[in-house]
Amino acid sequence: MKIFIIGAQGSGKSTQSKLLAEYLNLPFIETGEIFRNLSKDDSGLGKKVKALLQAGELVPDDITSEIVQEKLKNPEYGKGFVMNGYPRNLNQIKLFDPGFDRVFYLDVSDDEVLNRLFKRAREDDTKKLIEKRLSDYHKLTQVVLDYYKQSLKFSHGSNYRNLGILETIDGSGSVEEVQQRLRKALTAK
Repeated sequence: MKIFIIGAQGSGKSTQSKLLAEYLNLPFIETGEIFRNLSKDDSGLGKKVKALLQAGELVPDDITSEIVQEKLKNPEYGKGFVMNGYPRNLNQIKLFDPGFDRVFYLDVSDDEVLNRLFKRAREDDTKKLIEKRLSDYHKLTQVVLDYYKQSLKFSHGSNYRNLGILETIDGSGSVEEVQQRLRKALTAK
């Protein structure tokens, strides 16, 4: 099963994705972690990613899509995975669509996201950069959510129908409460 968890930075998607992957015994993929690791690399791509991250910019779609596509060629992802961070926009989907079976949107208010990120205080989490990433996220995310809301999945012979692969999950509350909501939603269909 291929699962995508989407939400604003600070929505808990990394934690929830890891927990769900562990629960389902599937590998976890996070583009943010891939980029942070790349930014430590002394290669040309590593330096470019580091500069983008420090400026609060997103890694270009073509590079992101290529990195994800290469990663998914690894045989360990053949039976499925839980991913967060990709795709961030429709262009990335056009460049490479992983073919998700389920998409979960962690819905958390902007105020809660800001509070969580200030508590986390990573090196790249200045107030200005957080607000910029949150603004960029909102500009790009609604179209991705709409895309997955309208996604058709193969069902029963040659008939297609909307199986509703997008589901909104209340991302507020404790880690355990949100995880239980995800697991319940996963088994409900």
